[in-house]
Amino acid sequence: MRELVRSPLFWPVVALLALMAFNVAVTPGFLSLRVDDGHLYGSLIDILKNGAPTALIALGMTLVVATRGIDLSVGATVAIAGSVACTWIVTSPDPASPGAALVGIGIALVLALVLGAWNGLLVAALGVQPIIATLVLMTAGRGVAMLITDGQIITVNNPLFGELGGGFLLGLPVSVVIAAVVFVLVAVVVRRTALGMLLESVGINPVASRLAGVRARGLIWSVYVFSALCAGIAGLMISSNVTAADANNAGLWIELDAILAVVIGGTLLSGGRFSIGGTLIGALILQTLTTTVYTTGIPPEVTLVFKAAVIIVVCLLQSERMRALVRPAPAPEPVKVSA
Repeated sequence: MRELVRSPLFWPVVALLALMAFNVAVTPGFLSLRVDDGHLYGSLIDILKNGAPTALIALGMTLVVATRGIDLSVGATVAIAGSVACTWIVTSPDPASPGAALVGIGIALVLALVLGAWNGLLVAALGVQPIIATLVLMTAGRGVAMLITDGQIITVNNPLFGELGGGFLLGLPVSVVIAAVVFVLVAVVVRRTALGMLLESVGINPVASRLAGVRARGLIWSVYVFSALCAGIAGLMISSNVTAADANNAGLWIELDAILAVVIGGTLLSGGRFSIGGTLIGALILQTLTTTVYTTGIPPEVTLVFKAAVIIVVCLLQSERMRALVRPAPAPEPVKVSA
């Protein structure tokens, strides 16, 4: 039992279960699911669907943080991807055709890869500090998205594009299936191959890793490209869900939620140890918190304070130093005096 409590995932799981129990107490039908036309509906499905974009971005952020980096540009990448896809679809000869949607999605993802490569170039090749390198794109990227949409909300009416954020596959939302597939693939790659160990070694000591023959620059470059790709997919999900591109609000501050999910999941911001499962749990905690705010009727003016309080409690429970402070000191063993 003691080893279970010491696990980095123990307290995040406890926090998630506690939030679920609280919601059940307030809303008795919170855990209920219903099947309508072969599709699953319910509060749990809504949490998975609405949390899928944040979870994807947090997944990319996890690998970046593992290399002792940070990516503040994911929100801007979300806005750019959605703006490019929707603008292409609207301006195509047949805006409702599947071809227009596929080309728009392809262009958006390729552009996301280019943006990730730019971040990787600044960090890995030119040695710019990650927070500064990605802050450049965070600032300029949303302006680029505004230029693409001409400052307007671009509304699309394309059935195939709408399926990405609002469709169903195997009874589950398409966005949930995509996020699950990406999570499984990444988990298999980083935990069943040497890639995960190499990422952790780069995060712990990049100089020693490079001297040991690890291609640290290539790995760092790759994680920024992957992070941008995840943000691009999330941007398409968000735009598809509302069938529109809002360059001003799409992905706004989502980078902070992604970083919070990574931290709650037990990944060290100092680099090295990371947890894919922990990141997923962290993203679910954040989305469940948002759902709790709406279901319990918490006033909007205290919403952020409520979320911050829960997050602080979870982080304190994960802290070994904090647990040592509140844990009672063991009683001294009696001294045996030999006769």
